[in-house]
Amino acid sequence: MEALFASGHAADIVLAALLLEALWLRLRGWKVGDLLTMLLPAALIVVGLRAALVGADWPWISAPIALSFPVHIADVMRRRHSL
Repeated sequence: MEALFASGHAADIVLAALLLEALWLRLRGWKVGDLLTMLLPAALIVVGLRAALVGADWPWISAPIALSFPVHIADVMRRRHSL
């Protein structure tokens, strides 16, 4: 288990699960834009986690995490307008 996390592959598994979720939802008729705003923040956070797990420098950890916030806000605004 330690090697799974130290190598960053644990994060890769989560990213693969997010990709499978996106594919499944797309096949069920979801729009690509809706999928991106919904799943991209999680994917960016996991990319930051992966960077931390493999010992990357702090900009590689913080940048995807910081980028997840505006995408999350876009998702919140999209959902607010669809109510």
